[in-house]
Amino acid sequence: MQPPFIPRTIGIILGTERFAACVAFYRDVLGLPVWFEKHELVCLRFGEGNLMIETGGMAVDRNKHNSENPTMLRFNVDDVAAAAAALSKRGVSIEMKTFNWGTVATFAGPDGNICKLKNADDPFFKGILAP
Repeated sequence: MQPPFIPRTIGIILGTERFAACVAFYRDVLGLPVWFEKHELVCLRFGEGNLMIETGGMAVDRNKHNSENPTMLRFNVDDVAAAAAALSKRGVSIEMKTFNWGTVATFAGPDGNICKLKNADDPFFKGILAP
């Protein structure tokens, strides 16, 4: 069956309560470049897509449970350990876990939204991500 449409790029919208802190975290700590800004909205480059940070979310002072926010941001990187070490040096609390399918590093943004680092060379991604 043919899909009804083919996305040209991927866009993620992240509703935040602590808007300024979240913009600073994703822009300054994670280093995602600003694409454009509007009133109560900042759009950052996120690989081949974008991460739009808006107001209207809910903040918690801990990592959100899946029941509070079932969507996580995943950063497929060249080297999970090196990326985790770099973020740790910037003050980000990282939890590394190794599974039989690979290693992930988990951290949270200022609103408690979960982010994960994963090796982009995972055979599952072969042909999906640009070399």
